[in-house]
Amino acid sequence: ISRMQQQQRMFTAALLALVFILAAVSTTEAGKKEKPEKKAKKSDCGEWQWSVCVPTNGDCGLGTREGTRTGAECKQTTKTQKCKIPCNWKKQFGAECKYQFQAWGECDLNTALKTRTGNLKRALHNADCQKTVTISKPCGKLTKPKPQGKFHLLKAA
Repeated sequence: ISRMQQQQRMFTAALLALVFILAAVSTTEAGKKEKPEKKAKKSDCGEWQWSVCVPTNGDCGLGTREGTRTGAECKQTTKTQKCKIPCNWKKQFGAECKYQFQAWGECDLNTALKTRTGNLKRALHNADCQKTVTISKPCGKLTKPKPQGKFHLLKAA
């Protein structure tokens, strides 16, 4: 094989490699252009909005919640999801809101109640919870201080 033929083969191989690389790059770029269009369809759908958890039995335990979203191109606009409301949480502030409470305050003698404040610790499923809550309860038995008198010793006559 002559030196000229060797150079021609090398040039042809290099040219084919260049064409192959360019084809691979253009295919990759075409693939990248298609992905944003698919994402655009997903972004047409609004965020899921969830209802509160409704227990199956009683006021706590296992239950379900309904989710809805908007969007013209959305395949699914409603769905149901299983959920659970812990039974040891204070229901009066919403069954999906958990608070960290301070110690009970002193008894208010005018109302015969003592109060304490709780700060929001955790909200389940993006529940709408108050940041701080206050609760009151009866003071219970009020202990009156015993009079401190002198002890009298009775002498036997």
